[in-house]
Amino acid sequence: MGKISILIFILFLAVLAFFAMDNKEITTIKIPFGDVYELPKIALIILSSAAGALFMFFVFAVRDTKKFIDRWQYQKKKKQDIKTNDLYSRALNFLLSHNEAEAREALEEILAEDPGHIDALLRLGDIYAAEGDYQKANSYYQKAKNINAGNLETLFAIEGLMEKNSRWTEALKCIDDILDIDNANLTAMYKKRNILETLGRWDDLIDLQKTILKHEHTEKDRQREHQNLIGYKYEYGRYSLENNQMEKAKKAFKTVLRIDKDFIPATLGIAEVMLGEGETEGAVNLLEKTYESTNSNIVLARLEDLLISIGEPARLIRIYKNSISKNPDDQVTKFLLGKLFYRLEMVDDAFETLIGIDTGGASYPELHHLLGSLYMRKNQPEEAVREFKKVIDFKKTLRLPYCCKNCRQTSEEWSGRCPACKHWNTYKFDLDSTCRT
Repeated sequence: MGKISILIFILFLAVLAFFAMDNKEITTIKIPFGDVYELPKIALIILSSAAGALFMFFVFAVRDTKKFIDRWQYQKKKKQDIKTNDLYSRALNFLLSHNEAEAREALEEILAEDPGHIDALLRLGDIYAAEGDYQKANSYYQKAKNINAGNLETLFAIEGLMEKNSRWTEALKCIDDILDIDNANLTAMYKKRNILETLGRWDDLIDLQKTILKHEHTEKDRQREHQNLIGYKYEYGRYSLENNQMEKAKKAFKTVLRIDKDFIPATLGIAEVMLGEGETEGAVNLLEKTYESTNSNIVLARLEDLLISIGEPARLIRIYKNSISKNPDDQVTKFLLGKLFYRLEMVDDAFETLIGIDTGGASYPELHHLLGSLYMRKNQPEEAVREFKKVIDFKKTLRLPYCCKNCRQTSEEWSGRCPACKHWNTYKFDLDSTCRT
């Protein structure tokens, strides 16, 4: 390239020399606000060319200098990146081996090289958060946020820290910032849902749940979130009932049953609303009708308490016997009937019902406990002792525990939602202790 340039320059001089032989005229040049000069035309051309060449030399010099500086900075940055990447890789390995001290040292060395290394700031924040030093963790997270306010990982880290400190308002603010950046971020929606549930803001939660349902990607996920939507509508009804807002509660429970007619907790909720409004007979009829259609022993147990409280045990016994005649293999209903006879001091009827239960070789602690008590009343202590020996815990009451069909956890108290797995409408009676942990 240099030789070609020299050749072109020589040719240019030769051409000028050729033209100089026949162009010897003088040209007058006046400098603005200055003197007047007379120059040969060829001299003017040469001067102009020299000025242009000097200008181009300056331009190329600036360009080459900038390239040199950029190349130098790039090489320096590349060396720095190689060093920080190596340090960050080491820090991650230390974290995976639970060597937080070495990890912290490597991460701080990264920040000494590159104070704007967001990943290092976040990992240091994570280390201090795990150690319970939330203030220092927050300082690192905030530094990362100041560098890039739109980094979702940073916002999630700050939100998690706010949750650990039960600072729900700030946590919701972080989630809303995330959703402003990515309004279809399901992780942020799930976190917001958990916070709204913790705060009992069921109205807002139902609206959010509809949005979640809209953004789910697979049919399986949509079905799961549809069930959650039903559950949250039930929770809104339950919350309204607890706060004596009967109309809101009734509307919510009816909405649930329109979607899922077999959602037992909603039926029990409507019955409670009716009782609160003084419609006892209506509540009884509702529970009886629901039991006939669902054969739910949970409904039957609530119906039992209600009919005994209003002094109609005969009606209750008739319901039990009708159910058993339709399904003779329903051992739980037989047990509940025997327990009812025992509760009503109908010892012979209770004994006859309970002794006829086919356990199939399984161990039914509550059944043996109840039979032991009946043998004692019949003055047959030896038989009573034999039954009591089959009972694992002698201190247990005659109440059947509830069992979650989804996660197999048991509870002494009924709930519309299992506190362990967070699913609704999953409780059943655990007569044979198959769910007991």
